Amino acid sequence: MQSENARLSKLKEIRRQSKLGGGEARIAKHHEKGKLTARERLDELLDPASFHELLPFVTQRADLAENPEESLPGDGVVTGYGQINGRTVYVYAQDFTVMGGSLGEAQSQKICRIMDLAAQNGAPIIGLIDSGGARIQEGIYSLKGYAEIFRRNAIYSGVVPQISLILGPCAGGAAYSPALTDFIFMVEKQSYMFITGPNVIKAITGEEVDFESLGGAQTHLSVSGVASLTAPNEVETLSLCRSLMSYLPSNNMENPPFYAPADVPFRMDAELNSIIPDDPTSPYSMHEVILRVMDQNSFLELQPAFATNAIIGLARLNGCSVGIVSQEPSALAGVIDIDASDKICRFVRFCDCFNIPLITFVDSPGFLPGVNQEHRGIIRHGAKVLYAYSEATVPKVSVVTRKAYGGAYVVMSSKFLGTDINYAWPTAEIAVMGADGAANILYQKQIDKSADPVAERDRVMREYTEKYLNPYVAARAGIVDEIIEPSETRVKIISALAAIREKQEHSPARKHGNSPV
Repeated sequence: MQSENARLSKLKEIRRQSKLGGGEARIAKHHEKGKLTARERLDELLDPASFHELLPFVTQRADLAENPEESLPGDGVVTGYGQINGRTVYVYAQDFTVMGGSLGEAQSQKICRIMDLAAQNGAPIIGLIDSGGARIQEGIYSLKGYAEIFRRNAIYSGVVPQISLILGPCAGGAAYSPALTDFIFMVEKQSYMFITGPNVIKAITGEEVDFESLGGAQTHLSVSGVASLTAPNEVETLSLCRSLMSYLPSNNMENPPFYAPADVPFRMDAELNSIIPDDPTSPYSMHEVILRVMDQNSFLELQPAFATNAIIGLARLNGCSVGIVSQEPSALAGVIDIDASDKICRFVRFCDCFNIPLITFVDSPGFLPGVNQEHRGIIRHGAKVLYAYSEATVPKVSVVTRKAYGGAYVVMSSKFLGTDINYAWPTAEIAVMGADGAANILYQKQIDKSADPVAERDRVMREYTEKYLNPYVAARAGIVDEIIEPSETRVKIISALAAIREKQEHSPARKHGNSPV
């Protein structure tokens, strides 16, 4: 009996040590910085009492530890599975109180095990990252560990959703794992990501920059486009992750979850009939259009501060998850530039991976002109959008609200890229270019010879508008399926999605395509 009690006591002591991570003193120091511990974060993220830990007793290999007697159970990461809204997810949370959360061979093996289990069982992978990076004293074994994780990020991409929550530092090669995942959330004024830190940059280039400006949450949300969303603190960041999960299926073989709609399915909105200004050069809010069409309070915008001339996000329409893509006419008139192209392309491909129907609202005068854009590869980046929409086999519906000129018309879910249903509002202008540009190219000589060039210019622009810049020309050619009242947009899209939700599309056999990058 005493022997059995001794064994139980030993088990309880090891479990106690594991749950304490680096010890009470380090936990207190961690709390002083306003940060939660790895286990506290998991408690916030997961449904109550749903977390089950795996591999809690793993430690460093003795030959890699500077002092084997000080090796702590868990090796700086808590791994296991739990539930979010009753659905299973696999998680790992790096523990900064244990060797700064640095990644060594044992930690890598634990993370890889969780990733493998997630893929085998068709469940999302969520990583809570707070680490000083590679464990230098483990040398090549640490680099090997990162490579194993990166490979799994790539192989399981499009198989199960992968989400990274940056809750502290994520520097050096460690940043490539989140970059390979589908979504990155960051905590403002607390988390940061970069390949080379401020000290190295100063030594090599002479540039002086602080951590926040170089790789803080706001920088990655608005400048680099690396972050999907940010929040002021950890609790709100973890809550955002829970919200995101409500839109996503568990894997690529499932449909997204359905929630009983709190909105009226066939609600009409008369305000949409007057939302487009009479002046075609005047801006309006596409965000407002989206909010009025989707289920109330369901739109979750992603990358809201990056490439603001484009809008992407998830929403619900009659309780079903949909992906939203659009331009924002009040930002750069809704033109498509390099950043907007990258933003749209990656999101379209994500939705296609996980069976999320795509709704595209179109109002763009074209691609952004200029030497800078051309030299940086707007052709290559714009082609990504073409590729993404052409490759996507999920149900696709587009609505042209106003301008759809030239290349912007083609790439933004046009019928000939495989879009199932194309609608246009009466205010839609589908043409190679606007009236002003057409007057310059087609009628300039005629205008110059006129006795009243200003009046003649106005006349030819009106004539061009009546002849080409109205949706009925496109409707007669079958380029749009129906011209609809703006007020009935919600009704039309819900009906269309119901009609095409069982679509089947078969692509040619191939290993994979070669998307422009």
